[in-house]
Amino acid sequence: MFGAVTDDGSSQLFLIGPYGHGMHQITHVDGDAVHPDWAPNGRWIAFELDRSNGCDLVLIRPNGTHMRTLPHPPGRECDEQPSFTPAGDRLLFSSYDPAIDDEAIWVERLDGTHQHRLGKGGANYATDPNAAPDGTRITFVAFNGEDLGQGLMRTGIGGHHPKLLLPYSFDVAVKHDWAPNGRRIVFTNNADNFDFSANIGTIQPNGTHLRWLTHYTDPDVRAYVGGYSPDGRWIAFRLEDHGKYALMRMHPDGTHRRVILPLSDFRPRFIDWGAATSSR
Repeated sequence: MFGAVTDDGSSQLFLIGPYGHGMHQITHVDGDAVHPDWAPNGRWIAFELDRSNGCDLVLIRPNGTHMRTLPHPPGRECDEQPSFTPAGDRLLFSSYDPAIDDEAIWVERLDGTHQHRLGKGGANYATDPNAAPDGTRITFVAFNGEDLGQGLMRTGIGGHHPKLLLPYSFDVAVKHDWAPNGRRIVFTNNADNFDFSANIGTIQPNGTHLRWLTHYTDPDVRAYVGGYSPDGRWIAFRLEDHGKYALMRMHPDGTHRRVILPLSDFRPRFIDWGAATSSR
């Protein structure tokens, strides 16, 4: 699954098979459908709906039916970057309160109840939360308030004991993912620093043993991670090559790169590998 800009200029969600077959559009919303995440059981997709007057969290079935919008926490005007907890019964998300200029990580049930602020780990702002497969920890992209200052933060599931896993100088992209076995976290660096190429790497949950999976050096060639397949055998990513875009997959060690969608003007974004999709 990924988002892409359609002919009317909006961003909508698309599904595609791991070999590039069966691509079809599942949202036709008034606004931009971005940052999707599949439920672990494959029954729901959560995404962020951006409109001119704010941004909401929305749930939808993979066939495009039963769409419903979740309520904001009190005083909040923009909810972003939803992701399911491992049990699939709650959503992590970032929420912004303009009155106090606060963006922090929250959690709620799938009906929008029991909303609870988890915090931001000492960062100025926080977004892109993801829970560890065992449900004991959360990672999120943390901002220090400076240009290109984006690091990767880890806390306990309640938002306590923050640890900066990747420094703010890495300019971590707003999309990372835990391996299904919980042993590594995949990320992209140089998200917005276009003087350098963006590359994909993995680290252990304690922030050690950094491994680079791509090694591009041309600033016009960039790799942006989507996420792991449910069995952990593949990582999906977008390859940008001098103004063209491809949807790709590779093994977690960076080998066996395969084309899902070849280089073209079509730009897949917000890539997430669905639980209901085979990755043979």
